[in-house]
Amino acid sequence: MEITHRFVRVNGIRLHIAEAGTGPLVLLIHGFPECWYSWRHQLTALARAGYHVVAPDQRGYARSDRPANVEDYTIMHLVGDVVGILDALGEERAVVAGHDWGGGVAWHTALLRPDRVRGVIGLSIPYLPRTPAPMTPLMRVGLGDGYYMLYFQKPGVADAELSRDLYDTFRRVLYAPSGDGPQGGSMVVPEGGGFLDLCPDPEKLPPWLTEEDIDVYVTEFAEAGFTGGLNWYRNLDRNWALTAPWHGVPVRAPALYIVGDRDMTLGMLPAEPVSARAVPDLREMVMLPGCGHWTQQERPDEVNDAMLRFVGSLD
Repeated sequence: MEITHRFVRVNGIRLHIAEAGTGPLVLLIHGFPECWYSWRHQLTALARAGYHVVAPDQRGYARSDRPANVEDYTIMHLVGDVVGILDALGEERAVVAGHDWGGGVAWHTALLRPDRVRGVIGLSIPYLPRTPAPMTPLMRVGLGDGYYMLYFQKPGVADAELSRDLYDTFRRVLYAPSGDGPQGGSMVVPEGGGFLDLCPDPEKLPPWLTEEDIDVYVTEFAEAGFTGGLNWYRNLDRNWALTAPWHGVPVRAPALYIVGDRDMTLGMLPAEPVSARAVPDLREMVMLPGCGHWTQQERPDEVNDAMLRFVGSLD
């Protein structure tokens, strides 16, 4: 099944999309620091099953446009891009799946525009209801100024660190939080250090990740760098303010949640990551033994089966 590439004009910017197949639309939203390629296994598998599968590079990433202003990366812009892609494709509704930061976009698309979402799939990141106070002050109190999301707040710092050696960055970042990486560990950047200090260099790549995969990520980020993706983190408090009208509102779309039992995010979540009150139509929660953070790349077969089972139930 061939994966093709093109650009669509959305909300005044140009977004690159990878797509395969024909049929009902399934939109795949990547996280940080990823791109369309992180969905390579799902693009072909879902297309073979009779779906039109589209994986965009989100704004700020890889081949898509990278607006200059930090304020152009709010959750409203990101959800607006999802809606704009549906419009560009001539589709009224889609199943929207997201991993990591893309999970936040998928859940918020279902929250803010339920009329455009047939179903929502979150990988790694569950739906996180709006907190009672802005995010970054809560992080400083609970985790300290060195917490990696706070380290990402200062313009230019993490941008330069991650761009210094793309090959080294992707080897470390893709290995460390995976199911093959070191279990546990702190997400607090050491004083005077950087984010990559939290990511040991693997002696060898895990079986799910090849040198060719690393080369693709290096090529995709060679021009784009990381500032666009980091700007998403720099809108955490702005997103909190913008979503005030939806405080306490549940995501009512049919939902699936997939997470690895070695995913670092589980340690930051409640014992029941998805509550019935927040997502009343959660159809299934799939826990993948031995899987880390890069869910759909580490365990493509299990993820594909779960996604197809869920999407098929909506037909």
